[in-house]
Amino acid sequence: MILIELFLTFLKIGAFTFGGGYAMIAMIQYEAERHGWLTEAELVDFVALSESTPGPLAVNMATFVGIRTGGILGAVIATLGIVLPSFIIILIIAKCFERFKDSKAVKGVMSGLKPAVVGMIGTAFLSVGRTVFFPNGLQTSCFTDVSFWIFLCLFAVSAVLAFKKLNPIKIILLAAVVGIGAGYGLGL
Repeated sequence: MILIELFLTFLKIGAFTFGGGYAMIAMIQYEAERHGWLTEAELVDFVALSESTPGPLAVNMATFVGIRTGGILGAVIATLGIVLPSFIIILIIAKCFERFKDSKAVKGVMSGLKPAVVGMIGTAFLSVGRTVFFPNGLQTSCFTDVSFWIFLCLFAVSAVLAFKKLNPIKIILLAAVVGIGAGYGLGL
């Protein structure tokens, strides 16, 4: 039963989210928490881990949730569920692209999807940020905790480096080194 539930859940996520892995985070979070597969804190940890490993974010997350809930077969089933809709849609688009590329309806659909994708990515950003910066809710004590300021500085430096078009690998490595140093140095 869990394997069918994993497959159908990730099939739904794969079929109804546009914009890539970041746009899927909010939906994966909702489904994983609803089914009790991951807590919000675990999801945030896994987003960070997935960003520093090869492969698409959503596929990594589906594989992780699958292996955690249904073992190796669960990982295969969840991964298949999340990639199957995209695979089928791309096959159909490739077959029909030349015929519909100038269609007003297709252009209209794409124009409507773009703001929705930005909204989904924004929702994921706020959800992950809230969990990282305010794990116990917004309290004034958060601002006196040294870990808040370290995380905020890492985020700010990463944002500046990203806007300066620094290689993302260097940003990830720098953040990892600073995070490890802060963890050991300050006992976080």
